[in-house]
Amino acid sequence: MKNSLQLLFAFLFISFSALADNTREYKLSKLRVQFLEASKDSKAGKEFHKLMSNYEDSNPVVLAYKAVSEAIMAKHVWNPYMKMKHLQKSSEIFEEAVQLDAANPEIRFLRFTVEHYVPRYLNLSKNLEDDKAKIIAGLERHPKSGLSNEMARDIRAFMLTKDHCTEQEKQRLKRISI
Repeated sequence: MKNSLQLLFAFLFISFSALADNTREYKLSKLRVQFLEASKDSKAGKEFHKLMSNYEDSNPVVLAYKAVSEAIMAKHVWNPYMKMKHLQKSSEIFEEAVQLDAANPEIRFLRFTVEHYVPRYLNLSKNLEDDKAKIIAGLERHPKSGLSNEMARDIRAFMLTKDHCTEQEKQRLKRISI
């Protein structure tokens, strides 16, 4: 009986240790940095995709990073079929993440960035306007939106560049103090 209890305790300790290590791997602050590196570098992109492919929990923001890892792989593979496969999987995972937390501006921002850069003729950019509205609304709710100051600043800076927003939307974003 004593050996059984020791064995059970050892098993539980190992299981909880593995679970704790797993949650550390998917810490949002770390994922944000890895995402930026992966979007710029093929090797980092493949490593990020490998990490995110193993994620099986249901945290909606982490799922959004899993979705973005698929889109990053589409950028780094040469085969058009594989590009489409990764983009479609990305879209499916984003749908799941949005269903779990539709108001989260970080999830919407990640999907917006992917859809913005996907060629329009692929018909995978159907959420741009809705996502943009949720992003702006989330920034206007800041700090109650759940975004850190740094993340809110980064999102706002991105939205103010290029053709991401109309002039009226840019004026709204500029009025937000972060």
